Amino acid sequence: MSIYKKEEGKVAIVTGGGSGIGRAAALAMGKEGLKVCVMDVKEERAEEVAGEIKDSGGEAMAAEIDVSNPHEVQRGIEQAVQKWGRLDVLFANAGINGTLAPIENLSLEEWNTTISTNLNGTFLAVKHAIPYMKKAGGSIVITSSINGNRKFHGFGMAAYSSSKAAQVAFMKMAALELARYKIRVNAICPGAINTNIGENTDATEAVKEITIPVNYPEGNQPLAHKPGEPEQVADLVLFLASERSSHITGTEIYIDGAETLL
Repeated sequence: MSIYKKEEGKVAIVTGGGSGIGRAAALAMGKEGLKVCVMDVKEERAEEVAGEIKDSGGEAMAAEIDVSNPHEVQRGIEQAVQKWGRLDVLFANAGINGTLAPIENLSLEEWNTTISTNLNGTFLAVKHAIPYMKKAGGSIVITSSINGNRKFHGFGMAAYSSSKAAQVAFMKMAALELARYKIRVNAICPGAINTNIGENTDATEAVKEITIPVNYPEGNQPLAHKPGEPEQVADLVLFLASERSSHITGTEIYIDGAETLL
């Protein structure tokens, strides 16, 4: 049974929609009848996903957006609203692992790159979406992580984990502030998922110097004994974006197959 009625004509924006979780969520939303603006730092990836939605009979557009650039984020959101006249769902998903290094070795530039993409990018997307979402309410979903919230042995990931913890705090502040406008704000905290985020990871050799060995039982995802799939996360995003989660806001939801309960 479909979560949405196609005649509703709801509009969604997905940042980092060209791959991984963002791609899976964009395709799922398109299948449910939402009009989807796929934003990605690589235009060809955004175009490919938007094309898949169109080929399946949906409506979509692509936008080449660096979420750390305030002008590009504002422009991309304005373009989506100009095309379809409304905004109902924002999936602030874009993120990078960045540089993995001991804190004493991590440069301010490397720190800022991760924070700018993950935290500032979330802030900018939410900030510029609010004026349009205030008109009829809607749902904002933020991709955080188990790192920085329920797991802290990602050695060398001080910047990444800090950005992900901050996203959850920001989500709670936004949820309370925006509740009066019927805008719900929640965060998902995935564990290990089969995505290509490794492309945006620079693990330095010095990380080995600070790594503390951690021994697990066989299989580090107890539920499935393997990483999750982007489509499983997309199901959660789709639920949070729909009216079936109409009384859920200000909440972080872990989707990790019990990985962080070990």
